[in-house]
Amino acid sequence: MSGSEKRLLLVVACALVDADGRVLIAQRPEGKAMAGLWEFPGGKIEAGETPEDALIRELAEELGVTTQAPCLAPLTFASHAYDDFHLLMPLFVCRRFSGVPQAKEGQALKWVRAKALRDYPMPPADAPLIAHLIDLL
Repeated sequence: MSGSEKRLLLVVACALVDADGRVLIAQRPEGKAMAGLWEFPGGKIEAGETPEDALIRELAEELGVTTQAPCLAPLTFASHAYDDFHLLMPLFVCRRFSGVPQAKEGQALKWVRAKALRDYPMPPADAPLIAHLIDLL
């Protein structure tokens, strides 16, 4: 029963895919946990939100892009034990969105080929998701 005292953190992430089949990643800004690491856009699921609702909200807040739930396809998920919490993170793929992603929270953004994602240091929970994206794209 070890680890049962850890709180479960539910966050949602998105692999935004452009017309060229590249994936958008964002660099965590200074002052945040794991600053400097690259991640898929997304964030915490608020009380009463579905993962899709949370992702639509986060994409608008973080990147200024809009999408709808039917455009979000579940791909895989991460389940990762950090020191002080356990992260559960569904990853959705989104190919249909409007607006050009812009860094609304001071984060660096980069469009990257799936095969090149391993060249960017990522949080431990994000890294295992890359293989699924390489298979897909």
